[in-house]
Amino acid sequence: YSMSAAPSVGIRLASLADIEAIRAIRNEGIADRCATLDEQPHSFDDVRRWLVSRDPGHPAFVVHDDGGAVLGFASLNEFNPRFCYRYVAEISCYISRSNRGRGLGTALVRHLADTALGLGYHKLVLTALASNTASQRLYARLGFRTVGRFTEQGMVDGVWVDTVVMDALLPLPEGPSPAERRSITLNSQPARSGSPSGRQATVT
Repeated sequence: YSMSAAPSVGIRLASLADIEAIRAIRNEGIADRCATLDEQPHSFDDVRRWLVSRDPGHPAFVVHDDGGAVLGFASLNEFNPRFCYRYVAEISCYISRSNRGRGLGTALVRHLADTALGLGYHKLVLTALASNTASQRLYARLGFRTVGRFTEQGMVDGVWVDTVVMDALLPLPEGPSPAERRSITLNSQPARSGSPSGRQATVT
C-alpha cells in the first residue's frame, strides 16, 4: 500500500472527549456514501450512546496527530450474540475525508487485529459497500478475503445497493515493510483487559 510521509501519530482508546470528532468523521462517511448504508447524520447523543455502551471486549480507538486532533476511529464490535460466535468480532473503521490515503486506516485495522488477538478472538469479519473498491483493496492487502456478496442488502438514496463480506483469521499476515513503517510513527495504547464474550451491538 502507499503511505505518504506524515507527522507522528498515535492510537489510543476513544474517550468521551472524542465524541464530536467521531461524529464529524462518521457523518463524512455517510455524506460521501462510501462507508455505510446509513443515510441520516448521527447526532452527538447517538455517538455518545454508542461510545458509553462499549465494553472491554469491544473497544473503540482513535488515531490522532501530535496535537491531539482525531483523524479517524475504529472499533471491535459484536458479530453475533450467540455464545458459539464469541471468538469472532466484526470491525469498523472510518478516516476523516482529508486524511484518507495516508495509511491511517491500515494502522487502525492492524491495531484492531492485534487487540483482538490479545482479547482471545480467532477471526475478524467486516461488511463493505460493494462500490467501495478502495476499502476492499486495503483489507485484501491486510490479509482479508472476500467470502460473499449480499445482493440489494440496503437502499441508499432510493437505490438498492450490494454489500461485500470479508474475513481474516488472526493473526493477520506479516505487516508493512521497514520502509513503510518508517513513513509513519505510531504510539499505540493497548485496550483494557477483557473477554471477547462481552456484548456490544454492531455498528456499521
